[in-house]
Amino acid sequence: MKIIKENFETGVVHRYPGDHNPFKYNAWPSLAVGDNGWLYAVASGLRMSHVDHAGKNIMWVSFNEGKTWTPPIVVYDSKIDDRDPGILNLGGGKMLMSWYTDNYEGYLDHMQEQTWLPAGDKAMMKGYSDYWHTLSDEDYNAEKGSYVSLSKDNGVTWGDPVRLNVHSPHGPCRCKDGTLVYMGKRFEPEYAFDNDFVCYTSSDDGATWEFAGTVPPCEDADYGQMYEAHQVELPSGRILGGMRVNGRKDAPADSVYVTYSDDKGKTWSTPKCIGVDGMPPHFMVHSSGAVICSYSCRTWGNITERAVVSYDGGETWEEDYVLNDNINMEKQRDMGYPATVELPDGSLFTIYYQALPEDWHTSILWTKWKLKK
Repeated sequence: MKIIKENFETGVVHRYPGDHNPFKYNAWPSLAVGDNGWLYAVASGLRMSHVDHAGKNIMWVSFNEGKTWTPPIVVYDSKIDDRDPGILNLGGGKMLMSWYTDNYEGYLDHMQEQTWLPAGDKAMMKGYSDYWHTLSDEDYNAEKGSYVSLSKDNGVTWGDPVRLNVHSPHGPCRCKDGTLVYMGKRFEPEYAFDNDFVCYTSSDDGATWEFAGTVPPCEDADYGQMYEAHQVELPSGRILGGMRVNGRKDAPADSVYVTYSDDKGKTWSTPKCIGVDGMPPHFMVHSSGAVICSYSCRTWGNITERAVVSYDGGETWEEDYVLNDNINMEKQRDMGYPATVELPDGSLFTIYYQALPEDWHTSILWTKWKLKK
């Protein structure tokens, strides 16, 4: 596989400078292009740390292909942690947001013990942690779950959340016939590593969902450690799916595996490793026909935002682009979850979460790049 590293153009979607606000941590972004040509970025933002009940679904919009962005817009905020939002253009002004909400009681207590955390942030965390400890089991059970929400006006307003039984960070994909395909761990009654790896479909813009099929296990990976999936429809109509495998049997590193379905998610091929150390995948099909899989590598000494490219529908992967390696590994190694869209001139725009070298907290950043072929 050819490694390609250039001085690509980079920038910031959202960063909170300074130490006067504890809600400056942002993570797990996704990206879509609207019918109007605007870029829609979403993330779990305005939070205090990697895990905490302050997490909420945030959206930013760019009207000029990513050069500048609106201030953060809160789309959904439950009592507990809202995480891993995805954004999908359904056409006709319709946008679909996906996410999951869960309870991580006690994590902020743990964060207060971290020596690198600013004292002011520790104090704020304690206050909020004391409040969240007062929530009842009924509060938690009423909120937690996997959801989608539909906007019919280009993201200005959003409908009531619809609960479903599957989740992955970047959400579903839309096929040419309008079918939504969504693969990932079964979220029933909650997210767990030993749950089945499943696929659900919707034919009514996410209002209702039907179980389609199950992705089979493979010999060289622990089925329980296969999660955080994404999928895309290829020009042939085949669905290319991929997932994060956390520590395959022949190596400790995270890996991307791929699987195929030729019947809208009812049956899937046995997943196979594509040969990169990183996770999780986000797929898109370029106008040239190339398939782009964005991912991040967290291997010590090689922590980078990356994208690997296939020119044969995901059978082989020829080029591996290094999109950003400007990371202070001693200060903050929490990063990744890139997602990519194509701009009108054929160039590519990738967003991800990562700390700038001078920060301890993570921001939403971007890289603009082009294919070499």
